Amino acid sequence: MKWINHIGKGSLVVIALSLTGCQKSFLEKNNLNQFSGEGFWKTADQANQGITAVYAALHSAEGDKWTWFEQTYIAATYKSDEIINNKTQNYGIALHGYTYTTDESTMTNLWHMCFAGINRANQCLEGIPGIPSIDQNAQYGLTDQQRNSLLGEAKFLRAYFYFTLINYFKNIPLITKTPKTNADYYPSEATETAIWGQIVSDLKDAQAGLPPARSGAELGRVTSYTAQAYLGKAYLFQENFQQASDAFTQVIANPALGLMDNFEDNFNGLHENNKESLFEIQFSADRSNGNDSRTPMAWEVSSAALDGWELFYPSPWLTAELKRDTMTTGGYSDRVYGTMFFDDPASVAPMVDVPGVIVKYSDVKSQLDYPVFFKKYTYPTDLADNGYYTGININLMRMADVLLMQAEALNEMNRPDDALVLVNLVRSRSHAAPLGSMSQDQLRTQIRHHERPCELSMEYGIRWPDLYRWSRSKTAPEPIKNTLVNHQQEFAGNFITGKHEIYPVPLSETSKNPNIHQTTNW
Repeated sequence: MKWINHIGKGSLVVIALSLTGCQKSFLEKNNLNQFSGEGFWKTADQANQGITAVYAALHSAEGDKWTWFEQTYIAATYKSDEIINNKTQNYGIALHGYTYTTDESTMTNLWHMCFAGINRANQCLEGIPGIPSIDQNAQYGLTDQQRNSLLGEAKFLRAYFYFTLINYFKNIPLITKTPKTNADYYPSEATETAIWGQIVSDLKDAQAGLPPARSGAELGRVTSYTAQAYLGKAYLFQENFQQASDAFTQVIANPALGLMDNFEDNFNGLHENNKESLFEIQFSADRSNGNDSRTPMAWEVSSAALDGWELFYPSPWLTAELKRDTMTTGGYSDRVYGTMFFDDPASVAPMVDVPGVIVKYSDVKSQLDYPVFFKKYTYPTDLADNGYYTGININLMRMADVLLMQAEALNEMNRPDDALVLVNLVRSRSHAAPLGSMSQDQLRTQIRHHERPCELSMEYGIRWPDLYRWSRSKTAPEPIKNTLVNHQQEFAGNFITGKHEIYPVPLSETSKNPNIHQTTNW
């Protein structure tokens, strides 16, 4: 059930309070049709509405389907080596060519999305503790379990948004309370150490308060294992490999979690929040009560021959790398066919707006403007009432990612044989041929530049943070420009080391807040 959509618009307005301060005028009157902030945190229903508003920030600061894809998704993806953009489209041209400036709208919207989520989470963390217990108010109160879970969700989501920020920006303010004074609206930037410390602390608190599983109407809300997996990821990104491995071990040991038998079931919209899923953005084509939580992802990715808009394509490097992912018999693995629509007799893809119509590549080859397209999320599942846009969820973390991160941690702990077992487990799901023995260096390259991109390509917020952390690695650094050049990525020559690894602080922030300084070289 797409529970995230079942919330009144008025409640969202209350929770999505701006970080901009103002003086109250005697001419202003209270809106009697809308809750005030002071009158909101009174009931269990309001607590759930508040948490739903935090999740809603995953769609973008204002929740618009266009902002999510054409701004925040592009900001998270277009600088990587996995894609090339459609040169006839204006979206992300400056990002892809490394010519963007401090007023670039895509990265500005990514910043705003994160701080909208952080602000809403902070409001929940301050408001929910004051809601009466069920012993005090049987009709409107919270049980201890409910309260702990809601606070765990707020802390997890705050950690997630800060994790996103620290992998795309520097000079980030650390805000853990709602503004109370005028000075609070002008926070200073925090150190990376402080932000990582807050992420880890929030994830530990979330893990302790969240339930181990969800079902029914709560399916899709985060669990203690979601928090545990992200805790492992936070440790991995800081190169605390033993701590990362310990966290991942607990997640992998959960018998309720595992790989789906069919790779494409993670992207076709028919098995959302499945056993492989740890965290998804919940979308829905349900437009009742004024809701609109659809996504145009399927149209943006698909070929015009399949009624899509084809904003971007797999890069030549990724295409070639995927074609190296073969079965023992020599044919392409399932994840190749599940990731790309390409010139192969067995390659098929759905017509984006007509359920049940599957098209062979050979049938539309003569109509294509580019020879290869992504296939993930292009299925016409959960179509909206007008036949446009879908409600397919977008993966943020799944078990294949956890297994590959655990393999990476083990390999960096000089346990390549143990790591190889996990890599082959992920490969076996797609019937890719098992890998033989490798040295630590060989397996590191295999994980970084084959296994992770072949398994996780174009999934939201995966590849660029990987490239960024490896460029800063203390154990095996790989400058991003070297990777882009080696992978023959177009516009690699425009990439300036020491500048383009990170986004600048948006101009809209530095122009308003004198306590936030612009990033070096911007």
